Amino acid sequence: MSRSADPGHFFQTDASELTRGRRAAKSGNKKGDPIVLSSKILNIAADPFSPNSVYVAESAGCIRRVNIETKNTRAIYSGPTAPLTSVAIGGQGGAFVFAGCWDKDIWSWERESRTVSKRYKGHSDFVKVVICAKIMGKDVLISGGADSKIIVWDTATGERLHTLRDMKDGMMAVQDLALDPKHSTDEEIILVSASSDPHIRLWRIGLLSSSQIVDLAPESQGKPPRQTILEHQTSVYRVMFWGDDEDAELWTASADGTAKCLSRAKNWSVEDTYVHGDYVRGIAVTGDWVVTAGRDEDVKVWDQSTGKLRHVYDGHYDEVTGIVALPDGRIVSVSIDGTLRVWEMSTAAFEKAIKEKEGEVEPKQSIMTAEEEAELADLMGSESE
Repeated sequence: MSRSADPGHFFQTDASELTRGRRAAKSGNKKGDPIVLSSKILNIAADPFSPNSVYVAESAGCIRRVNIETKNTRAIYSGPTAPLTSVAIGGQGGAFVFAGCWDKDIWSWERESRTVSKRYKGHSDFVKVVICAKIMGKDVLISGGADSKIIVWDTATGERLHTLRDMKDGMMAVQDLALDPKHSTDEEIILVSASSDPHIRLWRIGLLSSSQIVDLAPESQGKPPRQTILEHQTSVYRVMFWGDDEDAELWTASADGTAKCLSRAKNWSVEDTYVHGDYVRGIAVTGDWVVTAGRDEDVKVWDQSTGKLRHVYDGHYDEVTGIVALPDGRIVSVSIDGTLRVWEMSTAAFEKAIKEKEGEVEPKQSIMTAEEEAELADLMGSESE
C-alpha cells in the first residue's frame, strides 16, 4: 500500500493550513537570487579559500560547496544517511571538511578529493556544532552535542583529548561554540559555548588540561563573581566574536527573540540589544550593519551605529537556519526552504528592494457590489447557452 507524504492529505489545524498556503504562495519569489537545493539546509560556513563560495549542511546527509557567483552546486561531500547539522573547514591547513551528524558521529572528508576520511565517535546524541582550532601546533576539532558534552579531538588521530561538561549548573544541549581571539594563545585556547539553557560558558583548553572558567567577574574588579554569562532569557543559538582581535565583542542570538552585543570591557554585559521578535537562529556583523534571521523567515538589517532597524529582506518562506557575511560585505542566508539567498548591504540596495516591493502586483479589488457580480455571472452564463 502506498503512503502519501503530502501534508494536504493529513488532518491539519486552520493555522497550519494558512501557514502552508502562505509558504506555497511565497515559494516562487526570486528575492535574493535564490539557489535552490534538494533538501533542507541546516547550517552554513564561509569557504576560507574562496570569497564567493560557502559550505552548507543538508538534511539529506551531505555537505555541499556552493559558488554564489556561478551557482555551481556540484561539489558534494556524501556518505551519511542522517541529516548534517554543522560544517567546518580545518586540519592540516584546511585540508578537511568536518560535519556534525544526527547519527552522533562527526564525519570528515578530504577537501580536494571529497573522499570520506575519519569518523569521530564519542557523543551519545546528535552532534550540533563543530569548529577547528590549533593548540601548541596540533590541529584539534571541537564538537558540541545534544548530550551536553563538549569534546576536544586530536584531528589527525581521532583521539579524544578532553570531554567537558558543566555538571554543577546542568548544562543542556550545546548549540554553538566560538574561540575568543584575544585570550586564545599558542599554548591554550579560550572557548565560549552556548546551549539550550540561557547560560553562556567559558572554557580554558590546553593539550594536557581543560577547565571551566568560573571567575568571570573577579572580586578584584569590585564586582560579584559569576560562573556564567547570563544575559538572555532562554536558549542561545549562536555565539560569535567580531572586531579586531584585541577588542572583539561577543555577539549572540537567542530563542528569546533578541540578538545582543556583549561588551568585553564591561565583563560581557549587554552593550546593545536587537529585538528581532522571534527565535533568532543566525547573526552576522559587517562594518555598518548587524544582520539577524530566524524562525520568522525574515533577514533583518540593523544600523550598528544607531541600533535601529534599517531594512527587512523577506525572500525566504521557511525558517532561516544560518547566515554568513562574505568578504565583500554581502550576506548569504540559508533556510529550511532549501534555498540560499544573497543580500546586498548598502543604503542603495535597501532603497531598490523597497521600490521593487512597492511595485509588486497586488490582487485587484473588485469595484462592483456582490449583487452586480452575480448579475454579470448570470449574463455571461446566458450568453454562452
